[in-house]
Amino acid sequence: MRALFVVLKPLCFLALLGYCPSATVRPKEGWQVYSSAQDADGRCICTVVAPEQSLCSRDAKSRQLRQLLEKIQNMSQSIEVLNLRTQRDFQYVMKMESQMKGLRSKFRQIESNRRTLLTKNFQELKGKMNDLQPLIPVLEQYKTDATLISQFKLEIRNLSLVLTAIQEEIGAYDYEELQQRVLGLEGRLRNCMNKLTCGKLMKITGPITVKTSGTRFGAWMTDPQASPKNNKVWYMDSYTNNKIVREYKSVSDFVAGIESRTYNLPFHWAGTNHVVYNGSLYYNKYQSNIIVRYSFESGRVTTQRALESAGFHNVYPYTWGGFSDIDLMADELGLWAIYATNQNAGNIVISQLDPLTIQVLNSWNTEYSKRNAGESFMICGTLYITNSHLTGAKVYYSYSTKTSTYEYMDIPIHNQYFHMSMLDYNARDRALYGWNNGHQVLFNVTLFHIIETDDES
Repeated sequence: MRALFVVLKPLCFLALLGYCPSATVRPKEGWQVYSSAQDADGRCICTVVAPEQSLCSRDAKSRQLRQLLEKIQNMSQSIEVLNLRTQRDFQYVMKMESQMKGLRSKFRQIESNRRTLLTKNFQELKGKMNDLQPLIPVLEQYKTDATLISQFKLEIRNLSLVLTAIQEEIGAYDYEELQQRVLGLEGRLRNCMNKLTCGKLMKITGPITVKTSGTRFGAWMTDPQASPKNNKVWYMDSYTNNKIVREYKSVSDFVAGIESRTYNLPFHWAGTNHVVYNGSLYYNKYQSNIIVRYSFESGRVTTQRALESAGFHNVYPYTWGGFSDIDLMADELGLWAIYATNQNAGNIVISQLDPLTIQVLNSWNTEYSKRNAGESFMICGTLYITNSHLTGAKVYYSYSTKTSTYEYMDIPIHNQYFHMSMLDYNARDRALYGWNNGHQVLFNVTLFHIIETDDES
């Protein structure tokens, strides 16, 4: 196995920014996929080097190749005629060259014995020889030109054979077969891109302000498990004394304020750290450590379970308060709960949850105080914690559930509106959703990827 290292900046958000995962891989059949870090606006650019779309049009491509082949054949015929004429003239010139060399040799003999010759005859012979002398380098160049023409003829013949083979290959496939090949390659391309789901956080840029609405505190989200065609947005204003969830069919409807449906939950929520995952809303029931799972499809609570030993009702909140004791979130690896317990001295506990039963599958105790954390989010099984909810905040600490190790970091996050009351990662959009003092914002993340491939070359 060979590891390829890629830095990717995937700010891809539904209809607003488009979906653009990318990778540096080496798939077969000549397809290559590359990614650049970002464009001038900080968004991901994906470049795919693949066969042109016009290749799917057999008639147009065949016509172009046929015209090119005819031109080369015409050139080849012209060179053939030129070559025959050149060979004929060349034989004559070779005879002439031989005679000139013989004449020069005889002249030298005569010159050495010029005392025995009449002066007049000698001068005439010398003059004729001087006239013929410049022809010798001309003949040498002519031989070189003749050689080049022969080489050119051979190259044209080889190129003609290559083009004929290409024309035969294209003619071997009909339009439908080419379409199937293209679809197959596109499927492989998507599979390659899906390998980019996990990586280590390197940088946060933005935010992009999507909308300004509601109170200072709240939450908004999309479902990371939804299909690409499902771009619903859910909106939950305030951190308490509210049970109304507003649904929008798309981001554009959300921006325009066009609601598609409202849900009246059976219990008030606490805090702003809710999550929608696989069609259900998970939230902390007010004045309790109970997690509620509410199905949007059925419009009822399907599961509720207490999170054992978890502090609640501002016992262990984030720095801004707001009953933010229990933070529910999702990433590429599943559903998580972030909270603190007396047993862990008020430090953060990470628990992975079963989405159906809300049972704790596994837990990790960190050494970072929940009350000193501004916000937190999970990416690929690693918890990232900010040191404040105010201006100057940065990602200061991370804990990997894979290795059960922590790391201190220094990744700034621009708190544009001075008060962050919600910050959550969406694995499908690969962006951070934030509620920033009554502004619904998105942050771009830069992830460092390690992709394992089977390519040994």
